[in-house]
Amino acid sequence: MYKNKAMKKRKISWYNPKLKEYARELRNNSTKSEIILWLKLKGKQMYGYDFHRQKPIDYYILDFYCHELQLGIEVDGYSHQLLKVQKKDERKEKRMNNFGITVLRFSDNEVLKDMENVLRAIEFYILEFEKTPP
Repeated sequence: MYKNKAMKKRKISWYNPKLKEYARELRNNSTKSEIILWLKLKGKQMYGYDFHRQKPIDYYILDFYCHELQLGIEVDGYSHQLLKVQKKDERKEKRMNNFGITVLRFSDNEVLKDMENVLRAIEFYILEFEKTPP
């Protein structure tokens, strides 16, 4: 397993401390699919990368975030099928992309019923990320 050791730890300049309490509330009230995915991401289980839950960035909160990979992961429940929520998701993803963050989206159903392919998609992202020069 190759990990880009040359990458320096840097402070996230777009961290929004005003959302800290709300993020804590979301962590304490996680959905079943978020909990199940977290069990696979926590403790550097994915190729040694450190993921965080409910990470405030700018005016948004990502369900899961890995700074080293510049990767956000969103788990979308039923409400994300609503047009209003989809538009908000599009704005959020565009904003994250402006920060250089890639966002992978999975539905609750994918996490609950097809975890193997969810993990494969994350693994594929990691392996492609590691191929890119620093």
